[in-house]
Amino acid sequence: MEILVTGCNGQLGTEVRLALEAWRPGITTYVDVNELDLTDRLAVEGFIKNNNFTHIINCAAYTAVDRAEEEKALCADVNVEAVRNIARAAEQQGIRIIHISTDYVFDGTNHRPYRESDKVCPVSEYGTSKRKGETALIGLAPESIVIRTSWLYSPFGHNFVKTMLSLADRGEVKVVADQIGTPTYARDLALAIVEILKSRTWVGGIFNFSNQGVCSWYDFAVAIFHDAGLDHVKVKPIATEDYPTAARRPYYSVLDKNKIILTYGVTVPHWEASLRHCLGRMLEQEANV
Repeated sequence: MEILVTGCNGQLGTEVRLALEAWRPGITTYVDVNELDLTDRLAVEGFIKNNNFTHIINCAAYTAVDRAEEEKALCADVNVEAVRNIARAAEQQGIRIIHISTDYVFDGTNHRPYRESDKVCPVSEYGTSKRKGETALIGLAPESIVIRTSWLYSPFGHNFVKTMLSLADRGEVKVVADQIGTPTYARDLALAIVEILKSRTWVGGIFNFSNQGVCSWYDFAVAIFHDAGLDHVKVKPIATEDYPTAARRPYYSVLDKNKIILTYGVTVPHWEASLRHCLGRMLEQEANV
């Protein structure tokens, strides 16, 4: 087994690297945009052709949700054209692909957790681009695995947990309370990807993965400050309309994880337990600086 991980310096790519090196060190090549421009079709084809990869884990993505409303072309290049380049080159070489997508392919009008078979209807440029990326991948490499995830965070990169902690000195923060979903600890998703790679069978298709449980962004923020020992920080709940953004977000984007659990036997911890684990790692990192 020889694996290529793209987007290796992002928060998920970093966690995937740690998980793979803990499992089978030395079998993986890690690239980010500085090593391989995924929007360059010839570069992608040449790189993949000149190596002996058996699997590609595509963690690369344009994730600036609000900026995507203005940077439509750049967003499409990374989330659609790059995926198409990977899919085309991989299919020619018989390489299996695991690609990361998002809950933002849904419009958020459901009243139960979204299943993989539910109708997609993205309400933002980012969500639209990710859906087009899914379609391009499955059309060119139909045996690929697409994993939709939500509210991703880790000790690395930019994410909601790190943003909240950076605002603690204010003493009070306002957080949207009427958008409901589930946080995803990037480490848990990375470990799920490793479980898929370990599996004796390969079942392609779309799968959901987030942590278990349900919360609002407000609930998430309260838990972050509490678990970080920052109970003095007051979290004020506000409505979406009181925090206008360039891009619309789904009001409800809880994901049903039964398919990936039944197919690959992955472990899906509750979001509160995973948050505590992440915060513990962050404290260790600070202590070692």
